[in-house]
Amino acid sequence: MGKGLIFFCCSCAILLFTIINISIGPIISGKVGEEPENWGTANCKAAKDDYDVDKEDPNCNDDCLKYGAGWTLNFCNNGKAMYNMEYTSFIFDIVIGFICGLLGLLHLFDVKKEYVSKTGLIGLGCGFVGFVLTFVYVILNGIVFTNYYDDYNLYKTDSDGAFAELKGDKYECLYFDNEYNSHSIIAKYSDLNKKQYNYNKDFYESLAKVSGCLASPEDCRNNEYYPETFGNNFKANNCKYLYVNINTGSYLEKINGFTNKDKADRFLTVLILSIFVFLANIGLAIYGFLLFRKPEDF
Repeated sequence: MGKGLIFFCCSCAILLFTIINISIGPIISGKVGEEPENWGTANCKAAKDDYDVDKEDPNCNDDCLKYGAGWTLNFCNNGKAMYNMEYTSFIFDIVIGFICGLLGLLHLFDVKKEYVSKTGLIGLGCGFVGFVLTFVYVILNGIVFTNYYDDYNLYKTDSDGAFAELKGDKYECLYFDNEYNSHSIIAKYSDLNKKQYNYNKDFYESLAKVSGCLASPEDCRNNEYYPETFGNNFKANNCKYLYVNINTGSYLEKINGFTNKDKADRFLTVLILSIFVFLANIGLAIYGFLLFRKPEDF
């Protein structure tokens, strides 16, 4: 395969994958980043001020700072950066793919072959810019996807809906991390494609069979063990595990559909396709450089 054809294929790959990304991007599609606060216009300066205040507070230790104001500040910065980079990288990649693809196609049909070296130089510059922008977006997407959430009351459970296990004479909270880390028990974006967070008849029926062991994970928010005051009742029911009570409040409404799976799938699909895009940008830059040096090899 000639260098010119590879140059053209890299451009087409960038264009094709980016068109798909634009149609399903989690932020561009409005599936995330709008509620409860728009990520693009989030006031991160105010979050930084809150962080500075807590940093000077002698009653707030490192963990308090990290999982409190620090977590909020990081979410604001990362969410805002991802919001901006999703638009920026996708727009640039569309332009890069179209321009370089068009130039490559013209040269493949022997049109203006004397400008191949200039096309190669354009490809080198565009490929480098596209790689940097897309690579940054991939990193930000991965950070937000695996660390953050938009529903503070959608709790992390295993595939059976369990969130605590009886060990000795206490129920140990399975997702407890730190007394200050209330975020550890919340389902992140990367968790949302699992069956326990979406409509699943078998899951609902399995919870109905352990109705005497249903409880609220809220009590594990900052506790390593489920409160004994409530736990004794469950021990009397011979509960090995405690399961999320989906019948309280609006919890069932949160998982009685496929909205959560849609969010997770959009994040993951765009993340994977963006990896292909920045690899194609590398190819575009490399073959653009080769064509710049030896245009006769087109």
